[in-house]
Formats: sequence, structure tokens, C-alpha cells
Amino acid sequence: MRIALAYIFIILLWSTTPLAIKWSAEGSGFIFGVTARMSIGLICVLFMLLLSRQPLPWHSKARQTYFAIAVQIYGSMTAVYWGAQFIPSGWVSVIFGLSPFITALLTALWLGERSLTWDKLLAYLLGVGGLTLIFSTAIQMSLQSVLGIISVLLAVFLQTLSAVWVKRLHAKLPALTQVTGGLIFATPLYLVTWWLIDGIIPTALPTHSLLSILYLGLIATPIGFALYYYILTHLAATRVALITLISPVLALFLGYYLNNEVLTVKIIAGTGLILCALLMHSFMRRSRRNKLSEKRTLIR
Repeated sequence: MRIALAYIFIILLWSTTPLAIKWSAEGSGFIFGVTARMSIGLICVLFMLLLSRQPLPWHSKARQTYFAIAVQIYGSMTAVYWGAQFIPSGWVSVIFGLSPFITALLTALWLGERSLTWDKLLAYLLGVGGLTLIFSTAIQMSLQSVLGIISVLLAVFLQTLSAVWVKRLHAKLPALTQVTGGLIFATPLYLVTWWLIDGIIPTALPTHSLLSILYLGLIATPIGFALYYYILTHLAATRVALITLISPVLALFLGYYLNNEVLTVKIIAGTGLILCALLMHSFMRRSRRNKLSEKRTLIR
């Protein structure tokens, strides 16, 4: 039950995060927005760690895990924030819908998981088809939009690489400890990057930008990352990655209603294909589980 609730909460967080990322960079620049978010997030997780009286392991495998997590927190998030400046917020979540397919490839190659069965591949390809249909609405794009898409695609790869790396290390660390260690590694990098690129603290921020930074720093970073690594510890990496096939649907509609982003018939059709991919994946997995249960019953 806890895993299911954590899964649902992360879907809601990841659906609202792209729009919050876009808003947080308005009036301050992308690098200040992400640096402020991670700095606030680090303070929060350190406070949570102190309250829960959890130690922060610093042995070799723990440090490797923290570094692997920092690949996502620093590398992936920096790429997302930069790319989100040039494309609609809903597209960020849609592009991240590619991560189950990339995760399946990485887990098959790196972890030896059977994540590329024909039924899963069919579901993933159907989901990718939905994403392709959505992107077909943007035939005429500026160079900045193209670079924004490439940047977010890089972020997808770094996030999936980080998740599979953490699963491979299997350090058995509590989720809060993993996030804290990852932020300890990543936040100094953000501060240095902000100082080199900008180094300016804005004297005034738009209300929606300030609220977005606070939302991302106080909720999305400490709670969202902790829940993400909690379910990553208990579920296969490919099942965790399926979150990114659900959240795009919600993110697209939020962008449409709250940020006046374009929502065409092709985009709606694409999200429908993504939902079909999810239903197919769920049905196939449940059907296989029932068949295995029946075989065990017959053997007994």
C-alpha cells in the first residue's frame, strides 16, 4: 500500500514539475532557478535526516551511490531547466515518456533483466508512437526549440542511466539517505555553475516564479526524490520508468489550462496511444502473472 501511494504521489509531482520548472526560471534565469531549488532542497533533507536520526553512511558503495544520484540531480536537471526555456512545459513531460524504452535497453544490457520481451517492446513502441504523433504537431520549429528538445532528451538519458546505476550498485540505503548524499554531491556543483554563468541574485521575482521555486525546493526535491528512490528500491527500474508514460498526459493538460500552451487533436491522439501502451503493459504483465500462478497450482 505504501509503495502504491508513493507511486501515485510521484505521478502527481512529475505532472506539475515541468510547469513549475518553466515558471521558476522566469524573471531570474534557469540556472538561478535550479540552484535555488536544490539549495532549499538540501537544507530540507538535512533537517529531515536530523529529525529522523538517520546516519549518513560514507563507505565506498554509499559514495558511489551518491555520485550516481548526483548524475540525475545535477546533470539531468540542468539539462531539463535549460531546455524548458524553449519548449512548452507539457513537452518536457512528454519527452520523458521515452525513459521506459531507454530504461529497458539499459537494464537489459547492464543488469541482465528480461526487460525486452516482445509484449513490453510492443507497449513501449506504441508509447513512442504516441510521442512521435505529438511531436508531429511541431514541424515548423525554431533552432532553439530543436536544441531544447535535444537537451531534454539528454536529461532523459542521464536520469535513466542514474536509476539503472543505482539499481546495479544495490547499496541498500534508505531513500532519504540516498537523496541527501546525492544533493551533497550535486549542490556545490550548482553553486559553482551559477557563479560562473550568472552569479546574480535577483532583487525581485514574479510571484508565480517565487512560488514555483519554493514548491520545487520544499516539496518536489526532498519529498519527490525521496519517494522516487524509495520505489526504485522496491520495484524494477522499468516499472518505475512507467511513471513517465502517465505524467505527460496530465502535464499537457496543465500546460494548456494554466499556461495557454497549444493542445491539438494530434496531441490528444498521441496521449491516447500512450495510455493504450500503459494498459497493454499492465494487461500483459497481469496475464503472465496469472498464467504462472495457474502453472504452480497445477504442479502442486
